[in-house]
Amino acid sequence: MSAHVLPKSIYYTIFFSLMALTAATVAVAFVNLGAFNFPVAIGIAITKATLVVLFFMHVRYSSQLTKMVVGLSVFFLLTMLGLTMTDYLTRGWFTSPRGTAGAGTSTTLSPGSSSTLAPSNQRPVQPAAAPAGAPAAHDAKPAPAH
Repeated sequence: MSAHVLPKSIYYTIFFSLMALTAATVAVAFVNLGAFNFPVAIGIAITKATLVVLFFMHVRYSSQLTKMVVGLSVFFLLTMLGLTMTDYLTRGWFTSPRGTAGAGTSTTLSPGSSSTLAPSNQRPVQPAAAPAGAPAAHDAKPAPAH
């Protein structure tokens, strides 16, 4: 297998490009871009990784088989990350023990119990009234300490 020889100027250009992108990563970290912080940082990281793979790992001048292996590796990495994100992004969704909540249902909390699933046209469950003549819970006096 013959190696493709590149001039040193290419390697120096790629090296200084990587250093500039690293400086850009640090600079962007100190700037509040709101929702764009992550996309900008990941875009810079992908650009740096692409330069490393293409030039320092010599994939740009490799055979079609090597390019296919790298492409398939990236594809399966993205597939794995995509499937992971489908789990992560759905963690806050409410599900009941009987399955997911359908249309026309809402969650209500009744005092002293866990969340219950009730149709949205019904009122929440009220606590049972105390028997006549019994002191209310907030009127009870604590027992004396011995």
